[in-house]
Amino acid sequence: MIDIKNISLAIDNQVEKRYSKFIPLEHRKRFAQFFTPFQLATLMADWLFGNQNMQTVLEPAFGLGVFSRALLSKKNDLSIKGFDIDERIFSEAKEIFKDTPNVRIHLNDYMFNDWNNKYDGIICNPPYFKFHDYDNKTILNEIENRLNIKLNGFTNLYTLFLLKSVYQLNPNGRLAYIIPSEFLNSDYGKLVKSALIKNKVLRHIVVFDFKENVFDDALTTACILLCSNDKHSQKVKFSTIKKIDDLELIKSYIYDYPHKNIDNSNFNINELEPEVKWRKYYQKQNGIRYKNLIPFSSVAKVVRGIATGANEYFTFSKSKANQYGIDEKYLLPCICKAVDVKDNFFTKDNFQSLVDGDRQIFLLNAIGSKNENVIEYIKLGEKSGIDKKYLTASRAPWYSLENRPPSPIWVSVFNRSGLRFIRNEANISNLTTFHCVYPVQNNLFDNVNVDVLFAYLLTDVARDIFEDNRREYGNGLQKFEPNDINKAMMLDLTLLDRNTENNIIELYVKYRETAINKYPDDSFLTEINNIFKTKYYQY
Repeated sequence: MIDIKNISLAIDNQVEKRYSKFIPLEHRKRFAQFFTPFQLATLMADWLFGNQNMQTVLEPAFGLGVFSRALLSKKNDLSIKGFDIDERIFSEAKEIFKDTPNVRIHLNDYMFNDWNNKYDGIICNPPYFKFHDYDNKTILNEIENRLNIKLNGFTNLYTLFLLKSVYQLNPNGRLAYIIPSEFLNSDYGKLVKSALIKNKVLRHIVVFDFKENVFDDALTTACILLCSNDKHSQKVKFSTIKKIDDLELIKSYIYDYPHKNIDNSNFNINELEPEVKWRKYYQKQNGIRYKNLIPFSSVAKVVRGIATGANEYFTFSKSKANQYGIDEKYLLPCICKAVDVKDNFFTKDNFQSLVDGDRQIFLLNAIGSKNENVIEYIKLGEKSGIDKKYLTASRAPWYSLENRPPSPIWVSVFNRSGLRFIRNEANISNLTTFHCVYPVQNNLFDNVNVDVLFAYLLTDVARDIFEDNRREYGNGLQKFEPNDINKAMMLDLTLLDRNTENNIIELYVKYRETAINKYPDDSFLTEINNIFKTKYYQY
């Protein structure tokens, strides 16, 4: 048990550290228990104290009460209510606050309780779960029925906490939430952002962009939302925190509110567009440096690779095929793991090397087969329950593959140094480890030469512009969903004159030759990059 003699003196994270030491990581992950640094809890508490008449406070995801401790260290007579669903952490919290009768903690699910109460202050680090890790349908129905808003089925639980809390603010009430910044730039976030704009309580979004893990891993891509149910609803400020010292700027904003300096980080709330990635409001956009930009989708279409629903069953190496007696005509050549593609060009020789190395490089592709060995392998899958998995159960027959013809270009899903494009010269399929890029065939407009397109995709100019549409995860990890790339901008390559195009192709062929021979000469890419900068840069 964690014993605290004086709750107002518990002004650090010692209780969280002790809890994490004795409670298994598996349990903490199950309940999404990622603790807020006390330094940030204090900052968020300071925002709530801007409501000078604050008496009642709600902490919807109580945990060990870090926010309540930050608040009580400055004002010990607040009436605080908290909720949590984990019996283990609930019992610890009860022990911590046993001598603090004005803190009442409930072992209940916040999303289904307390709808009729409103508060002067609400402060929270809500649980972060993917939509498939909790009963999102039931909770979505609760939110939609209570608040009369329609949300995407992929909406994350932490934003549902936020929307409910906004609804529970008293007049002049303040809210401070620390949540992943993912929703600012995701598809499901559009409806959440629309709701925030509509209710006009949003005042400040503080985005963390630490290059190192200053806090917990879970906070490397977090943001703090500061909201107020007052009449100062015209402006929303965006701040980016790159180092710990920058938090002083946020303190200045909190103390000066609502008398704040208007600069280019402030936007009229009516200017904010819920349909776009909100990165444009707090991060410099690279695309604005170039002219003649067009959507990537006008040149090529990006879709995800083949999803089998059971890779361990569907993927084959040469030895596995021999083991089960599966003839090669029932196997589809396919890249199954990103690690098997090391260069910008994937050739037939590269594929053969993987076959000879006994890599998992084939997919079962046996629709209509009468071969006895294939039939036995299918029966084995049914005996193992493969046919009952989420994706396989929705296919007819269950062992059929998605229709994804080989694409001439692949693009990486996750990366740390910008998008990685691969020319699929072997003309084979790929799993979801890569997205497929299919150049558009259009009779109305000029079609871009595939070699010119791929040469462009290898340049720093292309990567810079794509960066505007990235999604960020911890430790510098970036992710691009297919629509992130489809909606991204690129240079209009159809404006290149024939001589310039030929020059690019000539340089591209030279680069390819050096890359194929394992000694890539990047000077050729530099020349191609300079051509694009000369033609399209806005000086």
